[in-house]
Parts: sequence; structure tokens; C-alpha cells
Amino acid sequence: MKQTIRLPNQETYAYRTEGRPGNPVLCLVHGNMSSSFHFQPIMSELARDFYVVAPDLRGLGDSTYHTPIDSLHDLAGDLKRFLDALGLAKASFVGWSTGGGVVLSFAARYPEATDAIVLMESASVRGYPVYRKDARLQPIPTELYQDKASMAADPVQVAPVVRAMETKDHEALKRIWLATVYNVHVPKAVDAFVEESLKQRNLVDIDWALMTFNMSDSHNGVVPGDGTARAVQAPILITWGRKDLVLPEFMFQQNGEAFPEAERLILDHGSHSPLTDEPDTIIHAIRDFLRA
Repeated sequence: MKQTIRLPNQETYAYRTEGRPGNPVLCLVHGNMSSSFHFQPIMSELARDFYVVAPDLRGLGDSTYHTPIDSLHDLAGDLKRFLDALGLAKASFVGWSTGGGVVLSFAARYPEATDAIVLMESASVRGYPVYRKDARLQPIPTELYQDKASMAADPVQVAPVVRAMETKDHEALKRIWLATVYNVHVPKAVDAFVEESLKQRNLVDIDWALMTFNMSDSHNGVVPGDGTARAVQAPILITWGRKDLVLPEFMFQQNGEAFPEAERLILDHGSHSPLTDEPDTIIHAIRDFLRA
């Protein structure tokens, strides 16, 4: 069931819930170009054991975007306001893609409200780079964009996606999803997932927030690290699919290095969307980890 709630910062969050209030709380945090709707393949099963809440982040899905974000930390602050508004003092979290960065920021800032974390195809603690492109539109691995305006004009990763969203070009965005996310298995609900993606109003802001996200102790090529990864106290499970075309293996490894005690799960045939590739595997992994 989808509902809305007004936050103290005057944003209105849309969210879904399933399960019995009183059960352990599990908060599902989606990524860029998506919404809580993308968790539908796993929500009902998880709701057998947990009270599942899944918000649409600011500027995505059906949530408002009155104040532009400057960082993923802004979204983590929203997440705390959201849980507080629902009267939920603590939760475990599943952070998918960009949502993983939001969850890590939340966990570092609000350890008392964080029981456990599943990083599912998650952005690195050192952010997500967008490289300049050469004349053949191939990335130049030594050249990261250093300002938001230049990144917004990127001819491969950013500008075409913004154009598709602004013009509500379903077929163009669907081609992008099929080429990058649903490269292993095309879900039956692919068109509905793409329609949810078209609701986004802040792609450039999110992309830049990812480039300037750095909780490590090292410079990521754009900004220095703030070292806050060391403040994350909750147990962590990190999952990654070998056929993920969005999140390269080195980012999975960076998260593993930042959290050496974390459990790891590698899906040999998984893409960036284990939610639709291997929902049963992910459901069991989440259950087993959170029950341990």
C-alpha cells in the first residue's frame, strides 16, 4: 500500500509498507533512476518476517523535490526524518545501488538507529565516478569531471538520460535499462519499471552527489575522503553480480576493503538487478543475514 507523509523539512515522502507493525523493521532504499516500486519482486516475501518500509527518495518516484540536494548525506537526513515521522526508532536496511551510499551515510550518522545493512550492488564508499569521454565516446579512466556542469553534458552517461526523462521518452529510457541493468533477464514488468524511472527530476544532482560522495580515508579524484566509513558500526552484507554492467568489480572490492568484517555474496549470473534476476536468492540471503 502506498502512502505519503510530510517531513519536517517540508518534503513529502511517498512510501510503501508491507508486513505486521511490531515485527523487526526493514527499510528498503532504492537507487538512482528508480523508486520503491522496483522492490516489488521481494517485498511480499520479506514481509513474512519483517515490517517492510520502502520510501521514494527526494526527487524520485512520487516524493517531492522542493529543495535540491547537494549530497547523498541530504538523502540520509531525509531517511532519518522519515523513520522518525513513522515512529520507527531502529531499522535494518537494504541499500540498492545509490541507495547503498545513502544507507552508509545514515549508518555513520545515526548508528543508534541502524541494526544491520545489506549493500546490494552498492555504490562505493568512494562514490561513483563519471569519466570524460574521448572522440569515440569511450571513457578516459584518468580524467574525471571536476565540476557539475561539465558532468551534466557527458554525452554517454548523463545527457541522453536527462533528455529521455525530460521528454518522457519511454522507449529511449527502456533501451538504456535493457543495455545496462536488465542485461541478464528482462522482467515482465520492465515497462512499469521504466515508467517509474521517468518520474525522476534530479538525475544530474544525484549523479554529482555520487561523484562527490567519499566516506573513505582517500581522495577519490574529485573530493577528499571524510573518513566517516569508520563510524559505521552495524554488521554488513555486501552482494554483487559478476554480470553487473553498472557497478564494476573494483567498487565491490572498495566496499569490502572499507568493511573487512562484512559478509560477501557474489552472484555468478547476476546483473545490477538481482531483484529481478534472482529474487529468491536475494530474499534468502537477506533473511539469513538478518536472522544471524
